[in-house]
Amino acid sequence: MTKLTSTPAGAVLVAIDMSKSRQEVLIERPEGGRRRRMTVMATRQDYDGFAEKLAAIGRPIIVGFEATGNYHRTLAHRLLTAGFELRLISSVALARTREALHNGWDKNDPKDAQVILHMLRIGATQRYV
Repeated sequence: MTKLTSTPAGAVLVAIDMSKSRQEVLIERPEGGRRRRMTVMATRQDYDGFAEKLAAIGRPIIVGFEATGNYHRTLAHRLLTAGFELRLISSVALARTREALHNGWDKNDPKDAQVILHMLRIGATQRYV
């Protein structure tokens, strides 16, 4: 039997669309307001800087991403070692949700980050360890 892990109400949600050379990031604070969009290049320096920026928020953070080939592994390892809670989004669930939310099959990185953020909000994720 699996344990249900819902998204805590006070957590900052971070959605990452992974790719080979850059990651599109969307950050949403629990109190609402404007979402913050970032691009993180696939370098150690950028990954370290990104982890430091997240740690500086000083609140519980939940990071969600879709596993894309092996591209997610380096950043996921960096964020896990920094102590963040990671959630994996199913590729199939992401595709179906994108189609339902945007009424079409077209995809792009910022749109995928929005869908990942939506799936984090509703708890349609798996814990990544």
